Amino acid sequence: MEEIKVTIDAEGNVKVTVFGVKGGKCLELTKELEQLLGGTVEREFTSEYYTQAEAVGQKLNIKDRS
Repeated sequence: MEEIKVTIDAEGNVKVTVFGVKGGKCLELTKELEQLLGGTVEREFTSEYYTQAEAVGQKLNIKDRS
């Protein structure tokens, strides 16, 4: 399950943490939120970021019939 957690500390610093997402998809999920908050100042990537996202779909083998 994908989850985005937003934390705002007493000084007004905002931290956005993404759970359940592998690879760079987290950047897509938070892009609009970051823009609304005024842009990203600093990023820390979790180990999930460095894990390749699982492909969803089929692998097709197409043979040349000529």
